[in-house]
Formats: sequence, structure tokens, C-alpha cells
Amino acid sequence: MENWDDLSQVQPDVYKMLKNSRLKNRIAHAYLFEGGKGTGKREASVLLAKSLFCENLSDTIIPCNSCHACRRIDSGNHPDVHLLEPDGLSLKKDQIQELQEEFSKKAVESSRKFYTIVHADKMTSQAANSLLKFLEEPHQETTAILITEQVQRILPTILSRCQVINFKPLSPGNFKNSLLNEGVTPQSASIISSLTQNLEEALELNSQEWFAQAQKIMVKLYEVLSSNSMKALLYLQEEWFSHFKEKEQIDRGLDLLYLIHKDLLYVQLDKRDQIVFKEIEKKLEHDALLISPKTLAGKMSMILDSKKRLMSNTNTQLLMEQLVLNLQEGSSFV
Repeated sequence: MENWDDLSQVQPDVYKMLKNSRLKNRIAHAYLFEGGKGTGKREASVLLAKSLFCENLSDTIIPCNSCHACRRIDSGNHPDVHLLEPDGLSLKKDQIQELQEEFSKKAVESSRKFYTIVHADKMTSQAANSLLKFLEEPHQETTAILITEQVQRILPTILSRCQVINFKPLSPGNFKNSLLNEGVTPQSASIISSLTQNLEEALELNSQEWFAQAQKIMVKLYEVLSSNSMKALLYLQEEWFSHFKEKEQIDRGLDLLYLIHKDLLYVQLDKRDQIVFKEIEKKLEHDALLISPKTLAGKMSMILDSKKRLMSNTNTQLLMEQLVLNLQEGSSFV
């Protein structure tokens, strides 16, 4: 994320708020960026810093990304821009005090100083109290960015001294691009971005051999559903139950089965660019001609209902056998 246009694509509300504040030169002395992992909080902090320190701004707020200041912010070496991260499992009091001492000095290259505290929710109580004093008496031309994924763990007294900016979960398309940038294949990125908005969880799924095999097994189950009921039930016994053992695994399998049926719906709506199981697109196109939208909606409801029943004290083997039979018959659960 190098420019405001990049931010506008990922976080349009954040973009409007920060850009307007910068254009009007009304930057708050402290912000709290809160939202899930991978939503662009840290990148937005760097962008704001560069938009304040860039040497080639003139009558614009768009950083050039090539001047000495921009390059040093990117590399973490700008003397007036500081980043604070947890030392081990927590942010400690001496880290905040060192930051305070640094900010008591005159800015090296401008009249402004800027600092970002990552995982601000991990401050010890002593560190939080030290930061509170720092926020209560802000130095002139100082901008603080606190970043957290757990806003409920931030002291109310700190919250009251910050302008809170919420970073919403990325759209599946934007999240897919984030996964592609992490080296995830397009096929896996399409499927995983439809299952989670948590970058850490997504990368964990991508690394799991279990998940890779789960996708193949669910595709095979979908294919045998079009054959006779005995063959589908036999596949459950021989392949499915040996791979999907825990309730969490079965739930993930039902997610994948739902996505396959959702692909069928995309084919019917002529939205093939949104299909995630590209390797069976030809079969999906064939099956989409044989099923009515109403029947397809009923099958998708069956899968969602099974997910709900899974969380209760139910026999998982019986649950899956009932689902398979009902999907083949196109009937509802009784």
C-alpha cells in the first residue's frame, strides 16, 4: 500500500477520514487503528507517516515513495519516525519510557515526530499508565498511532484520548490479492478467501496438507452425489470419515461443500469469474443445466442446516449420511 488510492481500494472509509484530515491539516495527536489481522492498519500508518514527512509533497499529500524521507520510513530508519513492538509477549514500561525520552528531544529533520505502537493491547499495566501520561500531555507536532486487533483490551482512559478508526474485514477480492502477495496459488487463494478473513488462519490453512487433501475429497464427494445413493454412502465410509474426524474438520468440510454448490449458483447467474473450484468448472456447467434455482437453494440450505446441527450433541456419522441422502433426493430434513 504505497498511496492513498491503494488505501481507498482496501479501506474506503479509513481513506476518506485520513485523507480529509491530512488535506485540511487537522491530523489528530493520537489515533487508534483497530481491526482484524491483515486489514491494512500497519500499512496505513506508514502511508500517513510518509504523507507527513515526504520531501516532495509541495501542494499535494501524495508521497513520492522515492525521496530520502520516504525511503527511510520504509526501511525503518527515519530519525523522527519510530515503531514500537512487543518485547517478547508484551510491551513493557521501559519501552514506553525510552520512547518518551526520544520524544523529549528536538526533532532531527523537521518540527514533527511520529510514532506507531503495534499490538497496543499487549501493553503491561505499567506501560499503559506511562503511555497515558504521554497522551495526556502530547508534544506539539506529535502524531501517535496505536494498532490493535483487540480493542476491548485497551484501557478506556487511553481510548478516550485517541481518535478510533475501524478497519473493516477485507472483501474476498482484496483478501485474495493479499494471499496472492503472500505466495498462495490463485486456486487456493480463491477458496481460502471465501472461508476466512484472518490472514494468519488463511496462511495456516494454505500450509496444511490436511486442507489440501480435504478439498480433493469434497470434490469427489460432490461428484459421487450424482451417482446412486449406495455409492455415495460407501464413499463416506471408505474415504470421508477417515479424513474428517473432529467436528471442526467436518465443519470445514461442509464449508467446502457449500462453496461447490455456491459455484453452481454462480454458473446459473453467469458469474463464472467468481467460481472458486475452477478444476471442475465443466462439470459445474453441466450440472447447472440439470438443477433448478429453487432446488439448488434447497440443497445449500441443507448444508447450512447441517452445520448448525453439527454444533449440537448429534451423531456426526448419521448427520453426514442424512445430508448425503437428502442432497441426492433434493428433499428437506425431516
